[in-house]
Amino acid sequence: MADSCGLLLTALSWILVVITMPFSLFFCLKIVQEYERAVIFRLGRLVSGGAKGPGLFFILPCIDTYRKVDLRVVSFDVPPQEILTKDSVTVSVDAVVYFRISDPCVSITNVEDAPRSTRLLAQTTLRNVLGTKTLAETLSDREHIAEVMKNNLDEGTDPWGVKVERVELKDVRIPREMQRSMAAEAESTREARAKVIAAEGEQKASRALKEAADVMADSPGALQLRYLQTLTTISAEKNSTIIFPFPMDLLAGFSAMTSGSGKEKGLMHD
Repeated sequence: MADSCGLLLTALSWILVVITMPFSLFFCLKIVQEYERAVIFRLGRLVSGGAKGPGLFFILPCIDTYRKVDLRVVSFDVPPQEILTKDSVTVSVDAVVYFRISDPCVSITNVEDAPRSTRLLAQTTLRNVLGTKTLAETLSDREHIAEVMKNNLDEGTDPWGVKVERVELKDVRIPREMQRSMAAEAESTREARAKVIAAEGEQKASRALKEAADVMADSPGALQLRYLQTLTTISAEKNSTIIFPFPMDLLAGFSAMTSGSGKEKGLMHD
């Protein structure tokens, strides 16, 4: 009975369109843009053939209704969510989600408001994903968290004809007390690392000095040259008078040379 009434109304609509030609064309011809599709319902049922467009499409007056669906990528901000992490730290996280309608007919017939439902699902997904992460993981693995959230959202919105293209975490805010604790911890770590580096430098310098001392111990002339080099450096940098003790080794050398010369003169005199 219902099918018969539908066929009868459809036939009457066609007769009305033909009788009122060409004025009826102003009501029957519709246009959708390149990025849009039209989902047509005839007597409450989805017209076979899927969504229409882009360009011109035809509807029957009185019995056909249609809804336009935008296929472009749409973005929305997920409001800041107060989340308790796995290690019992309360953080405030907000994100941005990019999605598009992949199936216009399904997005109209399976869900009342696909964009609004996607926003609500994004909020719950953000809380569920971050609830399984520690604070350190939340701060360091943001890309991985965004990828997990995207996959979960895409799986949840697939029956709605929605495709999630991208998810980005915008900001992670932690309490001020935790910020001070983290800053103090980071400063302590830097100080400890600086002390280790300084100790390693001193150790290397000590080894170098020991090697230099061993070389000078084996070569007394090298010690004298180093002494003279030090005097030259200080005299070039300082304008004041500096008194240094004269090395006894040099005196011993001169004494040996003088005594040797005296012996030679004595032998020659004899």
